[in-house]
Amino acid sequence: MEESQSKQESNTRVAQHGSQQDVDPTFQTKRALEKERSKPRPRPLPRGTIPEIYEKRKETISHTQSMEQKYLFQNFTKLLLLQKCCPGGSEKLVRESWHPCVPEEGGHMIEIQDLFDPNLDTEKKPQLVIIEGAAGIGKSTLARQVKRAWDEGQLYRDRFQHVFFFSCRELAQCKQLSLAELIAQGQEVPTAPTRQILSRPEKLLFILDGIDEPAWVLEDQNPELCVHWSQAQPVHTLLGSLLGKSILPEASLMLTARTTALQKLVPSLGQPHRVEVLGFSEFERKDYFYKYFAKERNTIIDFNLIGSIPVLLTLCEVPWVCWLLCTCLEKQMQQGEVLSLTSQTTTALCLKYLSLTIPGQHLSTQLRTLCSLAAEGICQRRTLFSKSDLCKQGLAEDAIATFLKIGVLQRQPSSLSYSFAHLCLQEFFAAMSYILEDSEEAHGDMGNDRTVETLVERYGRQNLFEAPTVRFLLGLLNTREMREMENIFACKFPWETKLKLLQSIIGEPFCQPCHLGLFHCLYENQEEELLTETMLCFPLTASGPNHMEATVFQTNVKRLVIQTDMELMVVTFCITFSHVRSLRLKGKGQQEYKLTAPAMVLYRWTPISEASWKVLFSNLKCTRNLEELDLSGNPLSYSAVRSLCTALRQPGCRLKTLWLVDCGLTSRCCSFLASMLSAHSRLAELDLRLNDLGDNGVRQLCEGLRNPACNLSILRLDQASLSEQVITELRALETKNPKLFISSTWMSHMTMPTENTDGEESLTSSKQQQQQSGDKHMEPLGTDDDFWGPSGPVSTEVVDRERNLYRVRLPMAGSYHCPSTGLHFVVTRAVTIEIGFCAWSQFLHETPLQHSHMVAGPLFDIKAEHGAVTAVCLPHFVSLQEGKVDSSLFHVAHFQDHGMVLETPARVEPHFAVLENPSFSPMGVLLRMIPAVGHFIPITSITLIYYRLYLEDITFHLYLVPNDCTIRKAIDEEELKFQFVRINKPPPVDALYVGSRYIVSSSKEVEILPKELELCYRSPRESQLFSEIYVGNIGSGINLQLTDKKYMNLIWEALLKPGDLRPALPRMASAPKDAPALLHFVDQHREQLVARVTSVDPLLDKLHGLVLSEEDYETVRAEATNQDKMRKLFRGSRSWSWDCKDHFYQALKETHPHLIMDLLEKSGGVSVRL
Repeated sequence: MEESQSKQESNTRVAQHGSQQDVDPTFQTKRALEKERSKPRPRPLPRGTIPEIYEKRKETISHTQSMEQKYLFQNFTKLLLLQKCCPGGSEKLVRESWHPCVPEEGGHMIEIQDLFDPNLDTEKKPQLVIIEGAAGIGKSTLARQVKRAWDEGQLYRDRFQHVFFFSCRELAQCKQLSLAELIAQGQEVPTAPTRQILSRPEKLLFILDGIDEPAWVLEDQNPELCVHWSQAQPVHTLLGSLLGKSILPEASLMLTARTTALQKLVPSLGQPHRVEVLGFSEFERKDYFYKYFAKERNTIIDFNLIGSIPVLLTLCEVPWVCWLLCTCLEKQMQQGEVLSLTSQTTTALCLKYLSLTIPGQHLSTQLRTLCSLAAEGICQRRTLFSKSDLCKQGLAEDAIATFLKIGVLQRQPSSLSYSFAHLCLQEFFAAMSYILEDSEEAHGDMGNDRTVETLVERYGRQNLFEAPTVRFLLGLLNTREMREMENIFACKFPWETKLKLLQSIIGEPFCQPCHLGLFHCLYENQEEELLTETMLCFPLTASGPNHMEATVFQTNVKRLVIQTDMELMVVTFCITFSHVRSLRLKGKGQQEYKLTAPAMVLYRWTPISEASWKVLFSNLKCTRNLEELDLSGNPLSYSAVRSLCTALRQPGCRLKTLWLVDCGLTSRCCSFLASMLSAHSRLAELDLRLNDLGDNGVRQLCEGLRNPACNLSILRLDQASLSEQVITELRALETKNPKLFISSTWMSHMTMPTENTDGEESLTSSKQQQQQSGDKHMEPLGTDDDFWGPSGPVSTEVVDRERNLYRVRLPMAGSYHCPSTGLHFVVTRAVTIEIGFCAWSQFLHETPLQHSHMVAGPLFDIKAEHGAVTAVCLPHFVSLQEGKVDSSLFHVAHFQDHGMVLETPARVEPHFAVLENPSFSPMGVLLRMIPAVGHFIPITSITLIYYRLYLEDITFHLYLVPNDCTIRKAIDEEELKFQFVRINKPPPVDALYVGSRYIVSSSKEVEILPKELELCYRSPRESQLFSEIYVGNIGSGINLQLTDKKYMNLIWEALLKPGDLRPALPRMASAPKDAPALLHFVDQHREQLVARVTSVDPLLDKLHGLVLSEEDYETVRAEATNQDKMRKLFRGSRSWSWDCKDHFYQALKETHPHLIMDLLEKSGGVSVRL
């Protein structure tokens, strides 16, 4: 029963999260085999069911109506997309090789719906979009998603009437095609006559997937020689004419190609939109697992197995590797093996895949033949093979059937041809073929030379290390992987062949530019001897005619742009075997130290995942020459700091200097830092400035500094915000340890790069810059609504007061906190964030969760540029100090068009929940209720006290509400309408419980209505409960108290003194009885009120009987216009008393509150009589 239910729930996940074809490259073959065997297909569960397993990570609750067409991209496995801002090809050197200058920012992250958005520079909509990226990164998947979304009416329907999708490797099978035949091939079902389609070319989109795969040269044709659309011509000529705009110049095109093949393929593409696919984010990797294992029960267990191995999780950034790893796990489960994968490289994972899928060694001969087929196809740039091609190569019928069954080969649904399950898999088999050929060659050197010549001829020397085949070949030459190959092929490989082949491929390393491709190859190989020899051969100092000048400008500091977690992993892995002494991971807006040469600076414009941090720090556990690490300006999470400190404690780590300026560190991180300092670490210098450590965090650091094993000699941290007691403790530490220097000023040797007129980087000391711009860290305090960040307070702008919409422009990367709202953002670059205050009642009542979950914090509608925010802290008012609430019950609710999504936060702190790499929509914190616990949830509450002086009396309003900024703001606005002013008093110290009742009492005889207050949550749009307290004469003061009605214990008290009322007096300036010359508010603003009061009759209704007689009322109403009515009313007001004018003012506030608020803000107060 449970198994059946689990399968149904898993099937629902597939329905909710997308096409299985996008998840599994072998899906078409599997489906065809299932049809042949006539196996019944499982019935999917109705939409809207919440899967038991999937709920543990993310729950999706839909509206009751169908949501199939409601949410734009609910079916997509999202890919990270980087919109490049460089002209075509101009940043190639920056991306792939060392560069002596600071590179420009590489672009910005976009979504799939932004692919055809206008260019930011020209504001023109592009006609050509190039989807580029590494092998297996998801380019074809993205292209198919665009086509499918358009078919379903979800994407680009307003721009394109017809979208045609072409697989270029299938098109290459055709010798000649006419434009009409091409269009017919691009449609599953004919939608209109060709002539009609071509009548509006500006409404056409041609998607050419894998345009770099076939061995063709796309040449444009002379427009004067173009043939009619019904006449056939060579396919490469037809496509070249489309790209060159000789035919259908108004049509739009989308191409997918590997980055390395792009320039050689089409040298004259003009200025297209270039979008690089960067693979899966860490969240999407998890989501992929949920989809793939939709039919299994142990999905969560499977992913935890992978998630606990950071290297594997990083490899899964590439969707093809994700599929490969999932397939290996699936095979292990099918074979009853213990789920265990320890592969550190893609090559090792491919060999594991082979060992799990090939049924015994009896297929080794046929497997060799398949490798030869793959190599021949790579050399000829062929990925599709006919049945005769397979047979000519020597593949038997039963072997072909077996390879189809296990998923190595797949049959193309639209033809009778065959292909490998993925092009990367074909390249892996080709790499094995070269190993097998060299082992059989009688003369090893000749075989090695022929292999290298073949590879250079196919890929070119410049792009050799970028080719997956070469990377796989280097990986297979690892000692461990060669043994695995020997087991699979039941043979022995001579180790001499391995060494000679390695030398032939790498060649003379010092003659080659050191770039990402080589790093990838060295990482796949993993052989320490090769890594050390190769990396030490690369000189890191520049030479040339400007060498002396270059030394001045630190050109011996090499720079490399990295875009993905995978690139960061392979580069930092190789760095540990090099001469590099200093490494900087460039963060936005950071202060910079002068690095000790030879040094390396890595630039990255996209967020770094938790898994990537773990891998980077794991690489630091054993460093040969690396002594300095600068991570300043990069937000580090709690778990990242833990991983860093674990690495620093290792005996093999030689780091002596660590800069963590403006990394978003908090007091919680200091326990790890203190433990690291106490553990015989070699660390001698540590910079922690521009982090919110607080007194508690610095005290923990002091504990580490007192340990005799601590070797730290320089500690830099901000002391301005520390208490005198903690500063005294730091001074005592310095006195006790003369070798320790603790500073909070920027040192003169710390430099920041600037550019001179020639675009070269020069160094300016921070001291000079401070003299020029002032010390940003000593700016005066801002208001509670400001966001506090690395450079002090950042003001919040009001966008729309009526809609409670605000905007803050965060000027640089770092951590920003707003005391008023409790919001906290960690950003990677300068970004503008819009924040709207919402009410839960707008959204929650439409879902079933209103009965199973409790509102635990405010609801915000946040908007920010995709990828700019790496973490957001959402405030909650549940008290964790009591130890009665399990943090696993917390969820963050996202309200989207298709329903509500619940996400488990990365961690829950006492006052906020942390969401890492967030996507934004209306969002807030919910707490799942446990029936046995009921309403016994401790919450943090606040008391709000407002007063109003009216004649001789004082009226107080007392509220007891959860600590929710949106509720507080709503109450503030409501009280302001009636001229009540808030008095700030401390809140209750202890946690209180929702539903509890409290008695309101006073030390004096006053009138209190009602005398009991219930603590409850009400949406900001609802009226809040309060007690009204009437005081005739406050005298020396009164004492207000709240007492628990059930247990009769005092939970809160506050003393209200006459002095508490003084701050309101400038706003409500008193009008003494003996000062008749002082004008009342209504008299001060007579002109504005006459001109701007738009509804006079309701105003007259409120004044009737109190101020106006029946005759006066009718006389004013008889006037023709509102202005005439107001003039008539003011003429009669000359005889009014001050009290009558107070009534007039109060009526104006009730009928025209926004007008009165505006006049109040401009005038600064209201004149009334005490």
